[in-house]
Amino acid sequence: MSDKYKQAFQEEAREILVELEAALLELNENPEDSELVGRAFRALHTIKGSGAMFGFDDLAAFTHNLENAFDGVRNGRLRVTPELINLSLSAFDQIRAMLEESAGAGSSAAGEILSKLQELTGKKESVPAPSAPGALQSSRPPSGGAKRDWEIRFSPGADLLCNGTNPLLLLRELKQLGSAKITANMGGVPPLRELDPERCYLSWDIELSTSVPREAIHDVFIFVEDTCELSIEPVAAPASNVPAASSGVTAPPAPPGKYPPYGRRAYDSPDNASSIRVPANKLDRFVNLVGELVTVQARLGEIATRLENPDVVAVSEEIERLTSALRETSMSIRMLPIRATFERFRRLVHDLARDLHKEVELTIEGADTELDKTVIDQLNDPLMHLIRNSMDHGVEAPAERSRGGKRPTASIHLSARHSGANVLIAVADDGCGINAKAVRERAIEKGLVTAETQLTEADVFSLILAPGFSTARQITDVSGRGVGMDVVRRSVEALRGTIDITSKPGAGTSITLRLPLTLAIIDGLLVRIGEAYFVLPLATTLECIELTRQDVEQANGKHIANVRGEIIPYIRLREYFDIRTERPEREQIMVAETETGRYGFVVDQVLGDHQTVIKNLGRFYRHVQVISGATILGDGNVALILDPHRLVQDVVRTMAPGPVSDPREVPSKALSAAV
Repeated sequence: MSDKYKQAFQEEAREILVELEAALLELNENPEDSELVGRAFRALHTIKGSGAMFGFDDLAAFTHNLENAFDGVRNGRLRVTPELINLSLSAFDQIRAMLEESAGAGSSAAGEILSKLQELTGKKESVPAPSAPGALQSSRPPSGGAKRDWEIRFSPGADLLCNGTNPLLLLRELKQLGSAKITANMGGVPPLRELDPERCYLSWDIELSTSVPREAIHDVFIFVEDTCELSIEPVAAPASNVPAASSGVTAPPAPPGKYPPYGRRAYDSPDNASSIRVPANKLDRFVNLVGELVTVQARLGEIATRLENPDVVAVSEEIERLTSALRETSMSIRMLPIRATFERFRRLVHDLARDLHKEVELTIEGADTELDKTVIDQLNDPLMHLIRNSMDHGVEAPAERSRGGKRPTASIHLSARHSGANVLIAVADDGCGINAKAVRERAIEKGLVTAETQLTEADVFSLILAPGFSTARQITDVSGRGVGMDVVRRSVEALRGTIDITSKPGAGTSITLRLPLTLAIIDGLLVRIGEAYFVLPLATTLECIELTRQDVEQANGKHIANVRGEIIPYIRLREYFDIRTERPEREQIMVAETETGRYGFVVDQVLGDHQTVIKNLGRFYRHVQVISGATILGDGNVALILDPHRLVQDVVRTMAPGPVSDPREVPSKALSAAV
């Protein structure tokens, strides 16, 4: 079979495996939930049947045995125990490994898992022999529930055979669910001279009597449903036929004339659920081209303004409108919910809790928060290290927690929320917290600071991000080498993000990552200082007010402004960047909302909104934190993109007199002296 079709199956199967792992981990917490058992069984059944159809015979045979075990759970012959869940997770890892191999070949680990499964279930597991290439003899339909009759209409798309799918294998898989009567409709077959042997002209009507729920029937067609006409309708659903303890939810009959949830015709659905898989590199290329188009459009706008030709201006404005819409569309395509990234850490917490002999539950909040795919792809490692660090250093053993008046089961909370043009992702635990004294002593011991150095609590906490730093005296498989938090710092800095650490002894620790929504294109405000151009992110900018020399004199030389009764300190960007040109009579203060409050940034002139294509400054400038990147203007000039939050942090940290634990506590006088 073509590698292209095998790859399509692998991509679909990976999504099903995510569902399987989530179901297993939830089942570990709720072993009596029959719906979770049904979810796991259906995922295994789908991988098994489709794997055989696409040539992954060894994978299908291995999955078949685990499916039998969950069939026993569905029918009450087995109970869900921690041993079964741990063994199922090991089998999950094996299925994933077999899926990644080009031929789906097994390994010695598979035999060991099946041997343990036999001991646990008390039933000898065997590998069923395929009856035809790619076809597998399935287990008997699960018993214990009343049978129902279904009418199924399966009309494949004409290109089904070209996609590498054999419809006869689908029908054979369907027959294994129960008693089936299959009728082929030949009306679409053309005369012989017009027949194309690579096209499918047949459709089938099936009468199926089975005890499995609708979801199990639908799963047979899961890989072809978007390219076929499929309807699954119950013939009758009397109350007496509904099983008392069902393994899945059986939907009520569809209203006359309507398709049930799993029986829509893909081509006439008003909200067509089909999707197109696009390689990530093609998507990145598309966004880069849109970025180049934005830059060219800005150049066209500059030329139109200079020529003052009404026709050219009209065309420029129309292209600007279209470019803006294309840009918004391209960015929305790259935005993905962070749910999948969060959910994968349930397995990590489960395994670490078992290895460290701790009881920990993972809670998730804001999983639907959307973030640029490029950012999400780089979040896995830092979040993994934060969770491992929390599990090893932060969370106490159950006995120790009980002595401290806490419940034995610790909690790790993953959360995400939007904040302007950023996303805040936090990892919080209710463990012992960070011992600031121990961190300071360890830093002195490693020569990171001297004993005379005055450090605030925030400074002490930031030391744990230093390369090679660790308070652990003994290296374990989980932590102790001082690598994890350094990886977090480097990864977040590469994403132009910041890290905030808060902790209370005995109450826990919270580490918040502030990350940009996107690394490609942002809305900005273009400003000028002398002959230099800068961009301030529009999402953080609140308003623009005028600053005259009279206002400066009334403030007695302090860098503060009265904005409708609120005293706001400001930073002169001319002085900060040492731009030695004459200051204009009237300047502008851009008031921005930062993490530490409202601050002003004084510029010569505000030029207006600007669609900013972010360009990396390169490795030479990687340590310049106050600059997020650069962009090319329509006239060819380069404008630096400022990070208001880091600008304020830098001014307060490096220039304000005396130790400061919180920038919000810096008095206006100190900030005035700094700038």
